[in-house]
Amino acid sequence: MSLVELIAQADERGLAASGLACLDRCVPLLGGDDEILRPLWASLADGVGAEEWGARLEQARGKLDVPGAEDEAVLLAHRMLEAAPAGRAAAEVRVWADACSVASLQIHRLLDTAEDEASSVAARREGRTEGMSPLVAAELRRQIVVLEVLAGHGQAGLRRALEVSTEGRRVLRAVVSRRTRQQG
Repeated sequence: MSLVELIAQADERGLAASGLACLDRCVPLLGGDDEILRPLWASLADGVGAEEWGARLEQARGKLDVPGAEDEAVLLAHRMLEAAPAGRAAAEVRVWADACSVASLQIHRLLDTAEDEASSVAARREGRTEGMSPLVAAELRRQIVVLEVLAGHGQAGLRRALEVSTEGRRVLRAVVSRRTRQQG
């Protein structure tokens, strides 16, 4: 099943976790530490209401504010954070999860030193993977795994989704670090 199909079939928790996982993997671009989004992950596991989700989201936004960023990858990551809905209604989180998926793939494409042969990330999300760059391929796999785990295991799949996200964050942190060293 393609990533687009998985997002279309995901439930509210799966969509929120999908969007959160994309954002979590891109936290190194926003200067955040590995624990910055942990309260949001906990809210998905604890089943807290939309008000608590919204409060935890605002706390994260306050800690991850990146004013004046001009780098395209950083801007995309910042937009993911800003677009996160204060509530977790399926319609809201579906739009956010879909946008986060596109943005995260685009960020990985921008940061990959290898060329991706597709004209856009839309083809990747639809399942056309020929000629993919390694960083984009890994991000696509992570997005699919998160959605499949949550579809198959519900709340019990959150731990695995967080593990996948943590792995991706470490990879992106290394890429960002290498990029900074090369530019400086």
